[in-house]
Order: sequence, then C-alpha cells, then structure tokens
Amino acid sequence: MNFLGDINPEPNKAEAERALAVLRAWAERADPTEVARLDPAIARLLPGREVGNYPDLSRTYPDGFTPDAEYRASMPDLQNGPSSLIVGAQAPIQHVGISNFRLPIVFHTRDGGDITLETSVTGTVSLIGEKKGINMSRIMRSFYAHAERTFSFSVLAAVLEDYKKDHDSVDARLMMRFSFPARVQSLRSGLTGWQYYDIALELMEREGRQKRITHLDYVYSSTCPCSLELSEHARQARGQLATPHSQRSVARLSVVEEGGKRLWYEDLIDLARAAVPTETQVMVKREDEQAFAELNAANPIFVEDAARSFAERLLSDDRIGDFRVVASHQESLHSHDAVSILTEGPTFVAESIDPRLFASLHRPG
Repeated sequence: MNFLGDINPEPNKAEAERALAVLRAWAERADPTEVARLDPAIARLLPGREVGNYPDLSRTYPDGFTPDAEYRASMPDLQNGPSSLIVGAQAPIQHVGISNFRLPIVFHTRDGGDITLETSVTGTVSLIGEKKGINMSRIMRSFYAHAERTFSFSVLAAVLEDYKKDHDSVDARLMMRFSFPARVQSLRSGLTGWQYYDIALELMEREGRQKRITHLDYVYSSTCPCSLELSEHARQARGQLATPHSQRSVARLSVVEEGGKRLWYEDLIDLARAAVPTETQVMVKREDEQAFAELNAANPIFVEDAARSFAERLLSDDRIGDFRVVASHQESLHSHDAVSILTEGPTFVAESIDPRLFASLHRPG
C-alpha cells in the first residue's frame, strides 16, 4: 500500500524539481499566513528569501523592532508543523509539558487567612501520534492568566481547561508543589515553632473525568518495638543499660478528595499526627526532649504499623476516597531502610514503582 497516495515514495530528481516548481508557484501567490500554516520553511524556497548574505548579517540588536501580524505569521513554528516533521515513531505521548515553573501563589488557610508561597508548577497534556508537538509557553500563559487569584482546586480546573483547549488535548495534568508552614507547639515547655510540610496539589483529567489529589510528606520518629523489648530484657535480665533504636521516618500520604467538602492542608496534617503522634519537633528544651522519649516509648512502631495506622485514619474521613501511603523508616540499626506501600482503591494501584520513589522520601537535617 502506497501511504503517500499518488506521490512516488521514491521520486527521482526530475520529479523533485517539478514538485519544487509547483510549491514555489503556489507560495508566490499565497498569503504569508497560509504559507506559515503549511510549513514556515517554504518561505525560504521563494526567490529573494534565501539567506544568502551570511556572514554579512547585522550584529547589532534592533531595540526598536516590533513584529507585526504578518511578520509573526511568517516565523517558523516547527512544533506545529506537519506530521512529516515528527522524529521517531508517530506514537501518542501521554504527558508532555513543563516542570518546575515557579511563581508566588496565594493560598487560603483553615483559619481564614491567606499566605503567599513560592510554588513549583508542573503542567502536561496528552499529544496524539500525528501531531508534532506543543507550545510549552502556552501552559505558562494559561497559568499566569489565573495567577492573581487565591488558589483552590476550582481555579486549577479553570487553568487546566484553558491549556487543554489551547493544545486541543484530551487529557491533561496540573501539579503545584510548595512548602506549607504551620505553627507547632512543643510537648511540655510551651514554646512554638514553624514546621514545614511538603505538599503537592494535583488535578488530573482523563477521558473527561477529573480527580483532585493532595500529597503530603509527614516526618516522624519511629522507635522499633523489637529493639524496645530487647532493651528492656537486657535491663531486667542482666541489669544492663540499653537503648532502643529509633530513626527519622517519612510517610507520603496521597489522597483523592471526594464528597464536596473542603479538605484543608491542616486537616490532612492533623490526620497524620493523630495516626502517628511522634512527629519530629521544632522547639525543644530538656523537658520536651524527655517528653519526646516518653512519647516514642508509648508509640513504638514498625513500618507496617505506620502504613496501617495512617490508613485507618484516612478510611475514617468521608472527604477522602482512594489513597496511597508510602512509608520509609530510615534505619539507625541497619544500613538500609524499611519501607512499605499501602493503597486503597484503583487510583494508585501500579504493578511497577518509580525506582527512586523511596529515595525521594529522604529528608536531610
């Protein structure tokens, strides 16, 4: 089957010359916009349009030059060129866009206030196999059109719809990452300090259905129950002083919001703290350090226990649908970490995991 129709897939020089003459004849009579839409490179084939004066080109920046509509239409736009320009397989791409585009965004807090935070944005759309590419800057322009509004998932939905329409795409995804500050009180001294929580808001649309997902990284201390019991055995059996091992641990909670009620960032933090109360501390005096040791002894926890404790709290909240818990206990006994993944519902089910998933949970001091 000849996929080029009536065109010889192996043209000789004479045929190529006739085709070039036809193309030039059409381009001489066509509007510059028509030429640009077919392929901006055609303009270089016209008499007098070749770049033949190199190296005698101007090397002075033209401060006063302002492109008009005709000039802009004549500019090459390879990403929107014909499918013949595609490099590699003409395969659909599920996600293509920008990552770590940063700007200040205003967020609501649970107590009714607003806070401005530096936010990293990732925006992608789907791309059909017959289309060369997308204009990356349109994603940024769509975001800036809404950037002055106080952000919520409804605002994200408006941004998503804008850039999905701009790129004529079926599926799209938008993610915003930021570090959210919250005042946390010490255990006994009455001091308070700022705790920072890594949060990401994700809005994804696939086949016309949207999902709103919130991701939270919660950092806590995990005391090994086995080590605690062995330490007590050494004390009682031999009068030997021993201490159980504990370590800085991180859980990434990813939840799909459902039910129409607002799930505040602070609400999700409270759920995590209720599940595993041994959160790392900000302000610590001696009485706080002693209290933290007692709190850890009252809540010894394996990584399996942590995953199930978080799951229990998430299951009890009717604002939360599908969820995933990824926990990493960064061992002080072993030279490796203890990890677990627990999922509820189909959203986060995956046969394969990112090879760097658990490494992304490491939190340096």
